[in-house]
Amino acid sequence: MIHADDRRSSLEHWLGQALRAEPGGERFSLTPASEDASFRRYFRATLADGRSFIVMDAPPDKENCRPFVHVAKLLAQAGVHAPQVHAADLAAGFLLLSDLGTRLYLAELPQGNPDALMRDAIDALIRWQLATQPNELPPYDEALLRRELNLFPEWYLARHRQVSLTRAQGEALEGIFATLVRSALAQPSVYVHRDYMPRNLMVSDPNPGVLDFQDAVIGPITYDVVSLMRDAFISWEEERVLDWTVRYWEKARRAGLPVAADFADFWRAFEWMGLQRHLKVLGIFARINYRDGKPKYLEDTPRFLAYTRAAAKRYGELAPLLRLLDEVAP
Repeated sequence: MIHADDRRSSLEHWLGQALRAEPGGERFSLTPASEDASFRRYFRATLADGRSFIVMDAPPDKENCRPFVHVAKLLAQAGVHAPQVHAADLAAGFLLLSDLGTRLYLAELPQGNPDALMRDAIDALIRWQLATQPNELPPYDEALLRRELNLFPEWYLARHRQVSLTRAQGEALEGIFATLVRSALAQPSVYVHRDYMPRNLMVSDPNPGVLDFQDAVIGPITYDVVSLMRDAFISWEEERVLDWTVRYWEKARRAGLPVAADFADFWRAFEWMGLQRHLKVLGIFARINYRDGKPKYLEDTPRFLAYTRAAAKRYGELAPLLRLLDEVAP
């Protein structure tokens, strides 16, 4: 069979060899499984007996599979349900993974039992954080935090909003960035998934299944929990976010994780860490549109502007950001 897509042809050839060890693996069907905001794409390989696997295609000139394989191992060691790597061609960018199903948290939360699902997600996150070991993952250091923050003025303000900041506006934004970076670096460091949100969690047994973890680092303890609570694609009323966050904090304290002893201090760090992420995501969604030609993510930028405004209103130190948003993104 000839494909216009040369990488898919190569993938199917490799997959045929990788599945030979499986009973009935010589015959399989391949269908698209999902796509994400990167250059990776995923297929579902279904065998004649109904068993299925997920196949990752990560072009090696744009993506690196090695971190995925390494973090998958760390997650398994932590007792977190993540895809098992059955076969890999790292040079070609092909991975054969276990299939965690099709039931995304993102779809199940609004219609299922969100409290039970979030409880499972919190428990898995605590297991992941408790497994933290030094020198296994790169640090979420100042350089990376600032590189992410700079996506906001570069892509969201300059490219999407067509705004050139005045000197005073630039200085105000730099002051906010410095404040957020100091707060993040002052937090205890643990393993950080870096995209621990409902779109990357699957309803599975054991629950949840965790996906899209290749960018994991070691960094601020609030990062993953705020990613879970302040999601890119689904919003919750503030009372519910507060309740779930308190539940995480209580469980984390009992488990011996180094969260702040006073919940008010933890909540402040949580909100400021979330603000760093919100500004980063605003930049990323604009970049995905203009650089990668994927416009659908821009539809969710109002959600992140709302998150950003809400956080900036609550803290006097962040008032300059609120004024800036009123000027450049009314």
